[in-house]
Amino acid sequence: MTEHKVGTREDWLAARTALLAEEKELTHRSDELARKRQALPWRSQLLVYHFMFGPTVEGWPDAGCPGCSYTADSLDGAAVHLPPRGVTFVAVSRAPLENLQAYRRRMGWSFPWISAAGTDFNLDFSVFTEEGRKTGTGFNFGTPKHEAEIDLTRDELHGLSAFALEDGVVYHTYSCYDRGTDVLNATWQLLDRTPKGRGADPEDWPRRHDEYESLRGAI
Repeated sequence: MTEHKVGTREDWLAARTALLAEEKELTHRSDELARKRQALPWRSQLLVYHFMFGPTVEGWPDAGCPGCSYTADSLDGAAVHLPPRGVTFVAVSRAPLENLQAYRRRMGWSFPWISAAGTDFNLDFSVFTEEGRKTGTGFNFGTPKHEAEIDLTRDELHGLSAFALEDGVVYHTYSCYDRGTDVLNATWQLLDRTPKGRGADPEDWPRRHDEYESLRGAI
């Protein structure tokens, strides 16, 4: 027997209507935040997805991060709709270009993928403190969760950065990392609207989309 609350259709409708008010509030708040993002000090526009694909990632050197791959499935479909709004989308990883191209073919993606191998790109756009920039430690605006454990001279983590070009000058306008990228993943958003949500351990089950055969019946 289910342990979840069960009620009549009228009970459900009352609860759903109450939740709708909160959802509308969240939508309005999201619209407000979008306007504030657009007003951040900075135009042609560029979105960069920081895709984990390096020596410390599971699957190296043949595959990128399973979690980033899970999100990239959503981004690949969205990317084709961005150019009409003057936005270019690319992914950037530290793996050599030939590794990126081979893995993109395997996954069936079409978005541009750029190699940052041999560059300081990860250090430049992970929003460090000055001390963190010197040492390569810190991540996600220096939050305590990552401050002591991440070394981007060695590791690579996921995120999204936005850039604008105006009068020949490139401006860095926005970055988000870690859970800030959840909204990029359409599957998470769909699961959040199902009764069981993402599951008890949402970081444990997502796989590259060609690796689910072995999990049939296990989820």
